[in-house]
Parts: sequence; C-alpha cells; structure tokens
Amino acid sequence: MPTFSIGDTDFLIDGSPYRVLSGALHYFRVHPDQWSDRIRKARLMGLNTIETYVPWNEHSPTRGEFRTAGQLDLARFLDLVHAEGMHAIVRPGPYICAEWHDGGLPSWLIADESIVLRSHDAAYLDAISEYLDAVYAIVRPRQIQLDGPVILVQIENEYGAYGADQDYLRRLTELTREHGIEVPLTTVDQPLEQMLERGSLDELHRTGSFGSRVGERLATLRSHQPTGPLMCSEFWCGWFDSWGEIHHTTSAEDAAHELDELLAAGASVNVYMFHGGTNFAFTNGANDKGTYRAIATSYDYDAPLAEDGTPTEKFWRFREVIAKYAPVPDEVPAERADAPELDVLLDRSASLWSIPIVASQRFDHLPVAAEFGSTRGFACYSTRVEHGGLLAFGEVRDRAQVYLDGALVGTLDRELHERMLPLPEDAMGELTVLVENLGGVNYGPRLGEAKGLIAPATLDGVPLTEWSAGAILLDDLAPVRAVLEAAPVAEPAEGGPLPLSGPVFASGTFTLDEPADLQLRLPGWTKGVVWVNGVNLGRYWSRGPQRTLYVPAPVVHAGANELLVFETVGAASAVAGFVARPELGPTEA
Repeated sequence: MPTFSIGDTDFLIDGSPYRVLSGALHYFRVHPDQWSDRIRKARLMGLNTIETYVPWNEHSPTRGEFRTAGQLDLARFLDLVHAEGMHAIVRPGPYICAEWHDGGLPSWLIADESIVLRSHDAAYLDAISEYLDAVYAIVRPRQIQLDGPVILVQIENEYGAYGADQDYLRRLTELTREHGIEVPLTTVDQPLEQMLERGSLDELHRTGSFGSRVGERLATLRSHQPTGPLMCSEFWCGWFDSWGEIHHTTSAEDAAHELDELLAAGASVNVYMFHGGTNFAFTNGANDKGTYRAIATSYDYDAPLAEDGTPTEKFWRFREVIAKYAPVPDEVPAERADAPELDVLLDRSASLWSIPIVASQRFDHLPVAAEFGSTRGFACYSTRVEHGGLLAFGEVRDRAQVYLDGALVGTLDRELHERMLPLPEDAMGELTVLVENLGGVNYGPRLGEAKGLIAPATLDGVPLTEWSAGAILLDDLAPVRAVLEAAPVAEPAEGGPLPLSGPVFASGTFTLDEPADLQLRLPGWTKGVVWVNGVNLGRYWSRGPQRTLYVPAPVVHAGANELLVFETVGAASAVAGFVARPELGPTEA
C-alpha cells in the first residue's frame, strides 16, 4: 500500500517527493449530487487534492448523534474524491471558523456555560472525544496507507489567533492518534510570530494561511517550521461577503501572480476557496469586531469555480500557473450557460401569526434563545404592557421587529447597535418581538455567545419579567403549507399583483421542462428566507450585496415546482423571477 510522509524538505509518497496542489471544497456547502462535478473540475484546473472542513454542529445538532445523510455524507464525499484519482485533506476542527454558524461548534455545547471552549477543560475534551469517535470512524479506513485518499489531518484551526493552551493541542493530538489516524498531522496559522508559536506543537507540522507577500510569509513560516515542506494551507484567493457590504473580489492576475510565486518557491498549496458554494438555510456565520456583520448566503468567495460551478477567469489563470509546475489535463470544463428565465406569481399568502409554528413557553424572566431550544433562525417573544414609554433591552441578537397588538412599532438592528425603542404613550396590549438569529459569530472572543433578547428588558426603566417565548419551527413546513393551501388564491389587481405585508408566508408554483440551475431574484422584497421544493436556500436581504439566490439543479424537477417565501417586512409585489445570471452585487461602495 502507498505511504505518505514528511521528509526533510518535501512531502513524500512512497519515499518520492510530492507537491500537494489542493483546493478547498466544503461538502456541506454543495448539493451532494454536484460533488462529483466540482471535484472533477478541481482536477481539471490541475489540482491533485481536495481539502474540506467537518462541521461538528451540522453532524451533531444534539449530543450523542452524528448525522451522515445527504449533504453530510462525508464518507461518500471522500470516496468520490478517491474515485477521481485525487487525495484528501480533512480538517475536523473541532472549531473550523469557515464563516460558519458558531464556527462549527454545536449549540448544546456552547449553551453550557461551565464548559471552557477550545481549552483542555475536561468536559470540553469529553465532548470532543465523542465527536472524534464518529469523524475518525469515517476517516480512519480512508487513509492513504489503507488505499484511501486521506493524506493529511489538521489539529484545531488557527488556534494561535485564539489561545495558547498547549495541553489542549497535545490532548487533541493524542486523541487523533488513539483513533487510528496515522497520516501526518498539521496546524495552520497566519504567519505572524505569536500565532505560529502559540498555535501548534513541535510534533505537528506548521502551515500558513495567507494570500499575498508570499516571500515574506514563507520566511516567517520557515523560522517556525525549520524542516519539511513549506505549505500555504489556506491560500486566500478571494474573500467572503457580509450583508450590507460590497461583493468582495480580487484580481485574477494578482492572485495568479502570488500563486506563481508560491509554487516557484517549491511550496505546497491549498487554494481557499477553490469552490465556495452556498450557506444554505441558517448555516452562515458572522463576525463581530466591534460591529456585528452577518455573512451572506452566497459563499461564492470570488473563487476559481463560481457558486454555480462554472469556471471564472481565476480558474483559467490558476490553471496556466499550475501547468508550469505539474501536469494539467487536456480536458476543460464548459463555460457558464444562461439559466432559464421566468416569473413566478406567489398567489397564496398567510400571516406568520395565523400559523401554529411558535413553540412558546412561559418564563418569569427574559430568556436567551437557548433556554427554549432556539439555536438558529427565528424566535418569538411576547409580554403584556399597560402603558407606553421607552422599551429597552440589554442587547438584541440580532434583529428584532417589535409589534403592539399585531402592528409594527419599530425594528432594532444589532449592526446599528440599537437596543431601545419608544412605544406610543397610549400603548396597552400584547407586545410581540420577532427576533432573527442572523448567524453565530465564527471568529474571536464572541464565539459561542447567547442569542435572542438579552436581559434586562425594561419599560421606562421598570423591568419586564413575565414573558412567553419560543422558537419558530421551520424544519417541518407541513403546518405552513396547510394554512397556505386553505388560503384564497389572490387575484392580481388592475395595476399588477398585490403587495405583501410581513411577517408573511407566500407560495406559488413554476414549471420547468427539465432540471436546471436557477438564479432566483426577488425584486421589491425586503428580507426573508426561501424554500424551493422544501429545500431551504437561505436568506435574502435587500441590503445586499447579493441580489440572487442560487438554486441547484438537483433541487428542481421537470414539471411543477414549489416556491415558498417567508418575508419578514414586506414586498411591493408578490412576484419573484428567475434570471439568466447570478447577481452578487456591486464590487465598489
């Protein structure tokens, strides 16, 4: 059987030098029926390896389970990498960052305030051991020495930017070896002296994460990794988008130049991202460096392979560079074809308040969302007020729409640091607050913070302590569909389809001759979530930058298809449309 090891200057396969030319491709951000296509296109760019994180929170939403169906079938993904004749790098975290909800840490873990995250805390390590049992049961038999694709496994992730607990890293390493992982183990940090020193152990192979100033970064890395191959295991060739910002792009020419310099120095590389994919449903993360910024639904990343799986200019420039250092296949992927264009009338609608999907509980205090089991998406709080005045919360995480007897009073937006709202002087009645968790912080000290409304809650300085609160249950759409099917079909007015006032669910159907990738556009809509045939495509927001949502071809079928939208604010017209090309937003403010 083949062997993979680290030599004095190179990675070695069966004792011969081997350069790792890898690309990041997260199986959990791509429809499983499209995995083979994306993997193959990585090989066509000249790559020989696929790298992926493993998201603990997706696999284990409750303690003791490890889901592997559909989009979480890591074994199938690795087998497809192998079938394409490529190697694999697995990065199981347990923390992954990745602009992913809570950095990949499960909600049940972070809700336990007694646990010290990312440390040698015994309770934390017990939970990690259970997780690694399941992950490595998949990875272990797929290592290269067992004729599988896996050649490297990473310990933790950019730990030097977070902590310096060497006992923690040592125990993670021990757990990994105890679970039968024999391939070389790596760490990654930005090539800064303190991060490289704190984030690894001498028995682990240090790698760097950067996208520019290659010579300088490799020199810094070499000073902390004096032997073995140099590797940039996150070569940042693009960037992620956040709501309310521009669509980030980088020059294909500049990125190719940096890649050329990296390869000319003899280094190995992992292109981050080769193909970004999509933050489906409520999986996106957020950053908070003084101002909270939620990550957008598209994770296109301005990568060589676009969100819809088509090659970009960066793909071709990278392919040219790689061809200088390694064989590149003659076969090339097809260019993007226009997606089908059509309009959809959403002719049935129902108010959120008319649908029994709020699982309310009573509390004698203002609870955080985890107390009533709300870990993602939306929650609803309500209490009774007897007069008006200044309504205030300790903090809003992350966006709250405040209603008095069903009428919207105002909105509190965490990004704007809003937490107070005046109620009318004659206010009396049911105060209801629709709260959206816009994504768990994935990087830095606010990792694992509580969500929902944060105490204290006061009205003119007097505490509000009697609350009903619960998650809005959106995993099962049957109650929503039942109410919509009983709703009358809306007849378009003389001036066109009627507007919608949120929070409201609306549905319609559209017909296709055959399955195809689609680009959904919601002009005149404000903010909400979209499902096609029951698949949650993620959030849309008029704040931008992105204007379209990607609909993977495997989600739709020939004939009639269902489009269901939850609009939280309002839509000028109950019409959506599919357009020919993705629109990810302006690249300049």
